[in-house]
Amino acid sequence: MKTCAVIPAAGTGTRLGSPIPKILLPITENETVLSIIYQKLFPIVDHIHIIVSPAGASLIGTHLAEAIKNNFVSINIQHEPKGMGDAIFRSYPFWAKAQNILVMWGDQVFVSEKTLKNIFTSHAGAERTVTLPLARMENPYVEYVFDKHSRLVNVHQSREGDICSPGGLSDVGTFMLSVPDLLSEWENYINKSIEGVETGEINFLPFLPFLDGQGWQVRITDVTDPTESRGINTAADLLFFQQLYSKKLNRVAT
Repeated sequence: MKTCAVIPAAGTGTRLGSPIPKILLPITENETVLSIIYQKLFPIVDHIHIIVSPAGASLIGTHLAEAIKNNFVSINIQHEPKGMGDAIFRSYPFWAKAQNILVMWGDQVFVSEKTLKNIFTSHAGAERTVTLPLARMENPYVEYVFDKHSRLVNVHQSREGDICSPGGLSDVGTFMLSVPDLLSEWENYINKSIEGVETGEINFLPFLPFLDGQGWQVRITDVTDPTESRGINTAADLLFFQQLYSKKLNRVAT
């Protein structure tokens, strides 16, 4: 297997006032977050692995029954919400034989085909490499900090109480990583890292500058549309994308 997409999707729609998993939220009359992400990944990856909550496992499994039957999709349950890193690496047996993993958060509904193509082009043939699509944001929720030698030295996270600089670089919830040596690097990282101040989690994003410090190459691809960085965390986010996709459909129809 060359590339396995790994989608942490154990989040619920509680903050959005929905009883269903966030990845199943409707975006249009006929599309959900899941169906949109699936359509983008289907042509470019060899397998899709989704990490789900215990409550969401049955419903998500039903939506993907045919793809699971055909061994294109697999799911795994994260029994406790210990963070994205835990979700990704508890699923190691499912992607261990891949050359690369394409990690995409389960609410990143607007990452473009162009961005995905650029990730694959930049990462092609790489070893011990992380490829990051980054967008410059007016008010970033997450900020990637580089030194004068273009080394990734820190990732500031608002959710952990960090202050992000206006106009800083933010990710689009999508990352490609080489698989060989990755698990051992994660094990070294969690043995040395500290829990997040606000969440109490061993966060995934600071793992990326850790890899840079271990001699991994960090490749950057530019994202020109900052909307790609926006996930679905609030009712306002959901409404924003429902209206955005509705406008796209109306343009196609006319």
